[in-house]
Amino acid sequence: KIMRWAMKTIGIIGGMGPLATVHLFERIVLRTKAEKDQEHIRVLIDSNTNIPDRTKAILGNGKSPVKELVNSAKILENGGADFLIMPCNTAHYFIEEIKKNISIPFINMIEESVKFTYDKYGKDAVVGIMATDGTIKTKIYENYYAELGIKTVVPIKTQEKIMKFIYDVIKKGNYDAGTDLLFECVDELRELGATAFLLGCTELSSAQYLYKFKGSFINPMEVLTERAIKTSIGLIKLPLNLYR
Repeated sequence: KIMRWAMKTIGIIGGMGPLATVHLFERIVLRTKAEKDQEHIRVLIDSNTNIPDRTKAILGNGKSPVKELVNSAKILENGGADFLIMPCNTAHYFIEEIKKNISIPFINMIEESVKFTYDKYGKDAVVGIMATDGTIKTKIYENYYAELGIKTVVPIKTQEKIMKFIYDVIKKGNYDAGTDLLFECVDELRELGATAFLLGCTELSSAQYLYKFKGSFINPMEVLTERAIKTSIGLIKLPLNLYR
């Protein structure tokens, strides 16, 4: 049994988007093994919707999000967070700039997801990356995967469709639109040789929770959930359950 005083407080830099932030908090609660309120992990959340669009910034079409990201990080640190997590893949492009301004650990969701892929699928996996234009342009996932010798492929014909799914379906809350755009991208990636599919945007992670689709999907938000609980010295409910 974990003693309450031994558990570390989690700080979540959120608002990118708000639904992804809600889902991460929900997953932490659902995956923590606890029999009463006091056995759950203390979580501080700054759902900072003032953070500018990360993809637009990376593509040179928008304001840098760094100032607001650092602002959130400092608010959480000053509020008592022992370490930080951030449910936005694209924003991890700026993680080193955030870390320079704080003195507490920051768990890198992308790094953890790549390690998870290696452990689950091995180095012979071919990972199809579904993500925003910003994440694709930076090659942040490709670079981490390459370090472990894992091959990756990205959409050619359907990148526009995955962006439409992220922004026009999930971010806009048009959930009745379904997952057709997502699975058109999956089909293309499979044709390109993918054997596993990375949900490399937290809206795509949220989509898996909303639509409950199964398959060889790598869900960075779920990976981050488990790592955060372990780092906080909480007890994890197993087996992994995406669907409650």
